[in-house]
Amino acid sequence: MSDHEHHDHPLAPETRDAGSQALSEALRSSFIIVQIAMATLIVVIILSGVFTVGPQEKAVILRFGKPLGEGQKMLLGAGLHWSYPQPIDEIIRIPITEIQKVTSTAGWYQTTPEQELAGTEPPAGPSLDPRTDHYVITADRNIIHTRAFISYRIDDPLTAIFNFASGTNQQFNLAGISNAVQNAANNALVATAARFNVDDILTGKVEEFQEAVAQYVRELAASEHLGVVIEQCQVQSLPPRYLKDDFAAVTAARVNRDKLISDARSDQNHILSQAGATASSITNLAESARVRYVTAIQSDAAAFTNLLSRYESNPQLYMRLELTEALAGALTNVQDKFFLPQRADGKARELRLMLNREPPQPGSAANP
Repeated sequence: MSDHEHHDHPLAPETRDAGSQALSEALRSSFIIVQIAMATLIVVIILSGVFTVGPQEKAVILRFGKPLGEGQKMLLGAGLHWSYPQPIDEIIRIPITEIQKVTSTAGWYQTTPEQELAGTEPPAGPSLDPRTDHYVITADRNIIHTRAFISYRIDDPLTAIFNFASGTNQQFNLAGISNAVQNAANNALVATAARFNVDDILTGKVEEFQEAVAQYVRELAASEHLGVVIEQCQVQSLPPRYLKDDFAAVTAARVNRDKLISDARSDQNHILSQAGATASSITNLAESARVRYVTAIQSDAAAFTNLLSRYESNPQLYMRLELTEALAGALTNVQDKFFLPQRADGKARELRLMLNREPPQPGSAANP
């Protein structure tokens, strides 16, 4: 038999059965591998949909751009949750308790972050440069630099999602809402500065101006439905930099004026206090003297009133008794006392006293 005839000869039945069995086992093994791969893929897809919402966050699932649930049920709280992978579902996260901060830009001059950290500022030019120096106009038509530092947090997540969210890569983008709050701060500074004088903003009513700006920002946030709560608003105001020395001189003069007024009022209060104390002392002394005089007069009047009845009953006897009492007091220290009895005829006796002349003094040889 030739070689050609040998190759064209059909395989034996035993050989065909072995090949079919090997092919069947290979197909069976491949099918098992495919099943395992598909199961693994399903598990991976399921696990890839698991996500976590932090304790300071809320989340919303968008399925083909439409939120799942209605009202507050849209919001997912802290914990584990599941969603279909993108592009079927998209997860938007919202920080609800984290404090966000923005700074106004309408009324401040241009600075760099390095200058802000170092506490320095660019040199002032001879005048304002509108390209870099922003400012606001006050009620008395002056210009100042002012800016507001706003701290806020998201209070209404649904409003924040549907008005300002642009979710990408399952993260919530705060740029839109931050810009809205910043615009509200800019508008509040411009509008509020127009109602205050420059001296009130810089020195006189600093706290009142700051509170007015904060209230205006809150009103704008509410009217524009930003879904945020303004936690804090701090306002910093400065005079134009090229007029810094002039404003400093005015401030020094105002401080000196206030000191002089304060000293004058202190002296006024001291003098008035002393005058009041002196007047009170004089009034008290006069009142005491008045009381004493009135009391003495009332006492004498009462005594004379009591003696009047005795006098009216026997005037002569009363006068003798009073005279005797008066003489007894007058003659207490007299050595010699002479009593002249009354004459029988009732006439007064004549009393004659003989007094010696003063004896002459002996002279001296110098003065005979």
